[in-house]
Amino acid sequence: MKKIPLVHQGGPVVVLVRPQLAENMGMVARAMMNCGLSQLRLVNPREDWKGKKAISASSGAATVLENAVIFNSLEEALADIQMVFATTARERDMTKPFMGPIVATQKTESALKHKEKVAWIFGPERTGLENSDLALSDALVQIPLNPAHSSLNLSQAVLIMGYHWWTRDFKDKETLVMGAGRPATKKELSVFLGRLDESLMQAGYYAMPEKQERMRRNLHNIFERNRLTNAELKTLYNVLAALDKKK
Repeated sequence: MKKIPLVHQGGPVVVLVRPQLAENMGMVARAMMNCGLSQLRLVNPREDWKGKKAISASSGAATVLENAVIFNSLEEALADIQMVFATTARERDMTKPFMGPIVATQKTESALKHKEKVAWIFGPERTGLENSDLALSDALVQIPLNPAHSSLNLSQAVLIMGYHWWTRDFKDKETLVMGAGRPATKKELSVFLGRLDESLMQAGYYAMPEKQERMRRNLHNIFERNRLTNAELKTLYNVLAALDKKK
């Protein structure tokens, strides 16, 4: 099986406590690989995390499963960890810092920068983490969802946390994908608009002299603000030629 390189070896450790289904463990591995997380620890997994079901569900992220470390108890899994964030779908009757995934990600990054080892723990699919598990954490993390239905699949919870980790420094931006083309120059656009005006004039579009300048300005603005490519201008020239031929 081809090995897929792992990234962000120094990121947080993902700990699954008593995971039940092999498919879910595979999907968690996939979510981790999506978000650059590589360190997986399993506490008393019920099914085979390296079996066909898990490997298939990982969709190419089998490396995460193959490198997973198995523990008999959560205490053992956290023995070398210095900061623990426990995910929970509901509020618990205990005194703990309570936060969302964004703050948890920020605190995770801060701790890692100070050379601390950080773990995110996730509970079994059916019941979630028990209070005894949560007691081992430094803080509780709740993903804000519809209060009437906030239940998540195990891999979904890992993916949401991982997404905030992966995009913590990401600056959203808009780009123009032009394929093999390039943005048209202002001169090229000006020549086309002159050709368009000529065709419209012949078609009687500018029939009212007192409105001609405003109509031309409004029409030109449609093309000016849309950053046409040179290939698109060629297409529009062909459209005009076809219309002129039709006339």
